[in-house]
Amino acid sequence: PLQLLQPKAVPKRLRTSQRKPREPQIPRSLIKEIFRHFVKMPVTRDAFKIVEKCSERYFKQLSDDLEAYTQHAGRKTVEAADLEVLMRRQGLVTDKMPLNVLIENYLPLEYRKLLIPVAVSGNKVIPSK
Repeated sequence: PLQLLQPKAVPKRLRTSQRKPREPQIPRSLIKEIFRHFVKMPVTRDAFKIVEKCSERYFKQLSDDLEAYTQHAGRKTVEAADLEVLMRRQGLVTDKMPLNVLIENYLPLEYRKLLIPVAVSGNKVIPSK
């Protein structure tokens, strides 16, 4: 007895993307602006591509380190103390060069006001913790 061959059911494809989700990236314009601020000379496109790759790797490592410090402390939120510990380990913050001095040297006034506590009249401290 011959049996009729029945076609196999082919599952329908879902219209999902085959691409891997990408991590958020720092805008090229921001990297270029920061790099030009410190270099103050022309940079070729090839050199700038290398700078982009290096900055992406640097910030990826920075975020991984901050995550590790936070998990080690048993918290789920990165705090300013974690960043200061990281900067101290990198050699950016020392006893001779505290974090407040770096903030004053490299950040604009509106950010300094947000990051460095200042006593004002009426016995108030801005920004309050």
